[in-house]
Amino acid sequence: MESKYVILGTAGHIDHGKSQLVKALTGIDPDRLKEEKERGITIDLGFADIEYPDGIRVGIVDVPGHERLVKNMLAGAGGIDLVVLVIAADEGIMPQSREHLAICNLLGIKSGIIAITKTDLVDKEWLEMVIEEVKEFVRETFLHDAEIVPVSSVTGENIELLKEKIHELAMRVKPKSADGLFRLPIDRVFTLKGFGTVITGTVLSGTIALNDEVEILPVGIRSKVRGLQSHGRAIERGYAGQRLAINLQGVEKKALKRGDTVVLPGRFRITHNIDARISLLNDAPILKNRSNIHFHLATSEVVGRVILYDHDELKAGEEAFCQIRLEEPVLAVSGDRFIIRRFSPVETIGGGVVLDPWARRRKKKEGLDDLVVYEGGNLREKIETKIRKAGLKGINIDSIAGWINEGIRECERAVQSLLDRGKIYKYNNNLIHGDTYKALKERIIDALERFHKNNPLKTGMSKEVLRGLFGIRPELFDGILSITDDVVVEKDVVRLKGFKVAVTEGFQELKKDILNLMQQKRFQPPTKNELARYFGMKEKEIDDILRLMTEEGELVRLTDSIYLRTEDYRTMIDRIKDFYNNNDTMTVGQFRDLLGTSRKYALPFLEYLDSNRFTLRVGDVRKIHPSFKKQITAEDK
Repeated sequence: MESKYVILGTAGHIDHGKSQLVKALTGIDPDRLKEEKERGITIDLGFADIEYPDGIRVGIVDVPGHERLVKNMLAGAGGIDLVVLVIAADEGIMPQSREHLAICNLLGIKSGIIAITKTDLVDKEWLEMVIEEVKEFVRETFLHDAEIVPVSSVTGENIELLKEKIHELAMRVKPKSADGLFRLPIDRVFTLKGFGTVITGTVLSGTIALNDEVEILPVGIRSKVRGLQSHGRAIERGYAGQRLAINLQGVEKKALKRGDTVVLPGRFRITHNIDARISLLNDAPILKNRSNIHFHLATSEVVGRVILYDHDELKAGEEAFCQIRLEEPVLAVSGDRFIIRRFSPVETIGGGVVLDPWARRRKKKEGLDDLVVYEGGNLREKIETKIRKAGLKGINIDSIAGWINEGIRECERAVQSLLDRGKIYKYNNNLIHGDTYKALKERIIDALERFHKNNPLKTGMSKEVLRGLFGIRPELFDGILSITDDVVVEKDVVRLKGFKVAVTEGFQELKKDILNLMQQKRFQPPTKNELARYFGMKEKEIDDILRLMTEEGELVRLTDSIYLRTEDYRTMIDRIKDFYNNNDTMTVGQFRDLLGTSRKYALPFLEYLDSNRFTLRVGDVRKIHPSFKKQITAEDK
C-alpha cells in the first residue's frame, strides 16, 4: 500500500485546548518540554501523527497560542497542508484566533476544519451561539465552507468524527512534489547520546536517503545522512510531506539553529534580496516605504527592510510589488510564501509570495514586467524571463530547480522547450537568453570585421584583446565563442569564419625579398626595426608580415625582434646536437663560434634555447637540457 503524507497544523488562542485535542486524536502528548508540563501551555512546537488504514499518514504540528510565541507558531506553519482552527466553546473567538487564521490565510493554506473544544463546559444554547459567531468570523477566509465539529477532549465527544473529517480532507490534499529538489527547513536541533546531532523538520519537496550528501544553508556546512526517522520509526528514505528526523554526521549542535535548511549540495543559493508581492491585512497599520519588518519564511525569522515599488506607503488591505532586503541571508525559492510582522510593536501585518529570490537592486526607471511574469506566467515564461534578466552572466542549468518551487523534470522540460525554440542558448552548463546572445554576437562580429579591415595581414585578433572590449569573464567568453558558428578560435586568436589573409602578388615578392636577405645574413639576421627601415615600411606593417610568415612556417620567432629562417633554425638545432655528442658544457664563446655569429645574437639565441628547454644554464656555461637529451636518445633509437 502506497503511503501519502500530509501535514496538519493546529491554530488558535492560548489555552483553547489545542494540545489536549492532539493528545485525544493521537494518544501522543505534543508538549515535550518540562516547562510546558508545569505551566500547562505549549511554548514551542510539538509533534504527533495519525496513521489511517489506507496508508494516509497525517503528521500534526501543534503550535503555541500565546501572542508572545507567534514566531514559534510561524516556524511550524510553513509546511502545513491543512489546519484545524481550535476555538474554545467557553471563550469563543480571541486575539490569537484572529492572528493565527490571518497567518494561515496569508500562507495560502487551502483547507481545514474548525474544532469547537471544551464543549463539556457549556450548554447547548451557548454552543450554538459560538458556532454562529465562528461562521461569521471565517466567512471571508479559506475556511468559509469548512466543517465545524464540536468536541471535548475530556469526554471524547466527536473525537472519532473529527478524525474521520481530517481523513476526508487529507485524501483531497495534493501531495508535495517528490520530483523536486530535497528541501527541509529545520525546526528543532538536539543531540542524542550515541548518535550526535539530530535535526527535525517537514520535507517541503524531494526525497532523501541514508548516506546521501547534504548541505545546510545559509551556514554552508556539508554533511551526510547518518540516520533517518519519521514519527519514531527508522526509515531508509524520506519523502516530501513527511516529518523527518535526520541524524547528521560530523556536525556540532551549536553550529545549527532553527531557520537553517537542509538541501542537496550545490543546487540552491542563499539571498539577502527578495522581490515579492506583499499584501497587508485589513486591520494592519500603514506600511511606509523602507520600513523595517520581521520577515518569516519557513522556519526562519530575519529582520529586513521593505522597499515598495511604485508606492510611498501601503494601507490596510492593499498589496504591491516590493523588494525585501534582509540583514541576514535566507534560503528562498520562487513561489514560497512568507509572513511579515511589524518591527515594533511586533504584530502580524501581512504576508506575501516570493517572486524572485535572487533579486538584484532595481534601477529607478526599470520596469516591473519580470515580476508580472513571475507572478502570473507559466513555468516556461518564468524561466525564460529569469534567464533574460541574468544578462551575459546567464544561469547555470542545474540551479534552475533551486530558483523556483517546481519539479526537476518540469524544469528540464521547460528548458528544453526554450532551447528547441531558440529562445535560449546553452554552452557548457550555462543558459543565456537568445536576445542577449545575439546582441553580443553582433558586437563580436562587428569588432572582428573592423579588425580584419585594419589588419589585413593578421590572421585574427587576440582573444584577450577581444574579450577586453566587452568586460566578460574568460570562462563566459570562451563559452559564448564556442556556440558562435561565425567565428573561428585557433589557440589564442579569433577570426571570422570566412576571413583569409589578403596575400597579393606584391606581398609574395616582399616575402621572397625578406627570405633572400635573411639567407644572406643567416645567423646574424636583420632585426624587425632594421627590416622596416630597409624596405621603407612602418614597424607595424613589417610585424604583421613576420607574424604571418611565422604562421606559414617560413620563419621561427626567437624574440619579439629577431626571427630566423626555418631552415637556419633547424641547422642551429642540429649543430647543438652534434656539439653535445662530444661535449658536456658549452660557453657563450663556443656557441658564438658554432654558428659563426656575434655576441649581439648569441645571447638572445641562448636565452631562447634555455626557455624552450634545449639547454640548461649552469653558472656561465650551458649543459644539454634533460628533456632535449631524452628526445635525441629516442630519435637515435
